Amino acid sequence: MSGIGMHLWVKEHQVVIDNGVFQLTLSNPGGIIRGIQYHGIENLLELNNKDLNGGYLTFLLFKLFWDLNWSEAGSTKTRGKFDTIEGTSLRVIVETEEQVELSFTRTWDPSVQGEQAPLTIDRRFVMLRGSTGFYSYAIFEHSEDFPGFNLNTTRIAFMLRKDKFHYMAIADDRQRYMPLPDDRLPGRGQQLAYPEAVLLVDPVEPEFKGEVDDKYQYSCENKDNQVHGWICFDPPVGFWQITPSNEFRNGGPFKQDLTSHVNPTTLAIFVTSHYAGEDLILKFQPGEIWKKVFGPVFIYLNSVSDANDAFSLWSDAKEQMKKEVESWPYSFVASDDFPNSNQRGAVRGKMLVHDRCISKDAIPAKAAYVGLAPPGDDGSWQRESKGYQFWTTADENGYFAINDIRTADYNLYAWVPGFIGDYKCEIVLTITPGCDIDVGELTYEPPRNGPTLWEIGIPDRTAAEFYVPDPNPMYINKLYVNHPDRFRQYGLWERYTDLYPDKDLVYTVGVSDYRKDWFYAQVTRRIGDNSYKSTTWQIKFNIITVDEGGTYTLRLALASAHNSELQVRVNDSDADPPLFSTGVIGADNAIARHGIHGIYWLFNVDIPAAQLMQGENTIYLTQAKSSSPFQGIMYDYLRLEGPSPINSYT
Repeated sequence: MSGIGMHLWVKEHQVVIDNGVFQLTLSNPGGIIRGIQYHGIENLLELNNKDLNGGYLTFLLFKLFWDLNWSEAGSTKTRGKFDTIEGTSLRVIVETEEQVELSFTRTWDPSVQGEQAPLTIDRRFVMLRGSTGFYSYAIFEHSEDFPGFNLNTTRIAFMLRKDKFHYMAIADDRQRYMPLPDDRLPGRGQQLAYPEAVLLVDPVEPEFKGEVDDKYQYSCENKDNQVHGWICFDPPVGFWQITPSNEFRNGGPFKQDLTSHVNPTTLAIFVTSHYAGEDLILKFQPGEIWKKVFGPVFIYLNSVSDANDAFSLWSDAKEQMKKEVESWPYSFVASDDFPNSNQRGAVRGKMLVHDRCISKDAIPAKAAYVGLAPPGDDGSWQRESKGYQFWTTADENGYFAINDIRTADYNLYAWVPGFIGDYKCEIVLTITPGCDIDVGELTYEPPRNGPTLWEIGIPDRTAAEFYVPDPNPMYINKLYVNHPDRFRQYGLWERYTDLYPDKDLVYTVGVSDYRKDWFYAQVTRRIGDNSYKSTTWQIKFNIITVDEGGTYTLRLALASAHNSELQVRVNDSDADPPLFSTGVIGADNAIARHGIHGIYWLFNVDIPAAQLMQGENTIYLTQAKSSSPFQGIMYDYLRLEGPSPINSYT
């Protein structure tokens, strides 16, 4: 190839791209990355580690994969068959002095039914002149002659050299030297409640002895998951995965997922059911026509000359992330399936919120999350995987603007911190190239039947404000000692049994403090080895005068639910049936995976005045499922509304 600094060699079994800064080697026609040569390191990728210790997959040889996990139609499981998506044909899409873009495509046909996911997959790799990194994206397509199936997961996964990369960074306050993958092996590590969590009993480096290593401790919400990676100190080199947009990720901006973890591994996650469950699996019917572009993401390499400055590589990576975000959508992508900025549209407006028991007039929805997602029900965006989503936050006056929206039909959704429930604009917005739609003023009226008699928590869709206990001293991750994210420590669900060995939590309104007295998750109580009991929490409160002709309403906003059934009883702990039951809900596994929230739920329970009495009353909240330690719920916010004036309540 001609041109200073850019070289492309296509050989029988491999393809090499060199832009004068680093060299990228891929298999031909598979498109598996075999090597990244940079700053004196012959290959940044690990060639010898045969196991993904702590992952649910084991590979015979691991360098870089675009991979997916899929299952047959009708399956209700979130894991199935692993597919490394090796290409069967190579095309050189762009070859100039400024850019090389390669396509590795695999077309599905009936001869591989049952062995490969029924998708045509076009994986692209892009290198620009002078750039210290490369881009990758993929186009997934399900055609009308393809059978149905479930797509559970798809991602890019890197394993870096374990002898080089020992320091991991996810955020300014979430970075540390990491154990070695060898420390997780039997003899050096002891598996805990599940394979991903390992107690390091005899690590190579004694400083890690007694710590827990668990990849889920390093999860991150999509909205904050923009750059993460690793630092090598000899020579001082950084390897970073930068995701400049969330438009192609599933589950919306609050969906949590993996980032980097021991091995050392770095992931770019596009679709998973983590922190959500089966709701986020993509289920395709036979003949369903679908196409989606995942990415591009940017793999950024950086270096410094002095090892004493190695930590500055994180700051540089953050600056590069900002540049990538400002450049989105990329103009260099050579696929008609990835529209540039001129081919996209925009939406703007003002968000208001009107809660008649707080303010007579509508007020600006300060810091509201406002987004476009495929048409659906209120809050359906958090269970959406097949389409694209575009989100922003309103300013202090409620104004918002969403730019660079792909052409399609959308609903506009929102939720406002400090208020329960979800907003949906009933008008379907059709985005066309170059459009700029002003939706004007939109007003969200949260559910309200009467004034607040009492409330517990903050309506922010997490359980972070409640009591998060100290971890068992035997199961510590040092990163999260005295850390705002203390909920990421292992085994906190077991602490409920330690604190309430015989009787369950009792919360007295006006006396108790939810920050100290409301446990962060209503889990089962351990009563023996692998034996658990359902739990019933009590809320005690006084009413001076009961409005006998009215109805009271209990609002239950849940931040998480995993295989749980929440039952509500009033002033009779043995009432059968209960006044209200959710039925069995949730599969987000947020409790086990150290997340302070999963899928958001809102339930409204009407309490007839006849069930209340003057003086002390008790609401019983029973989490009725009890077969595992991870069954439970996290409350976001609880509120009792009543028809009586506020001053009739004490």
